[in-house]
Amino acid sequence: MQRRMNFRRGMGALAAIVMLATVAPAYAQTRGMEHRDDRRDDRAGGRAAKQACKAGDEKTRAECRHEKRDTKHGGGEAQPPVANPPTTPPQ
Repeated sequence: MQRRMNFRRGMGALAAIVMLATVAPAYAQTRGMEHRDDRRDDRAGGRAAKQACKAGDEKTRAECRHEKRDTKHGGGEAQPPVANPPTTPPQ
């Protein structure tokens, strides 16, 4: 009788461990978390760009810093803000 109870208890514990191990972790993705992940990716990209620039030895520190900044802020040229086009009054 005691042996049967221990066996059932052991099987129950084993089943619980297996169930917990197979459940995929669920992460609550909110907009804030997504933005944070984007910033982390931008920082990692900036670090990689700066390290690659410094390894090349053909650019100055300032040029590498600007390359890193361009990588983090979306690269490319800075674009002026788009002004609202003038509207023509109805005739």
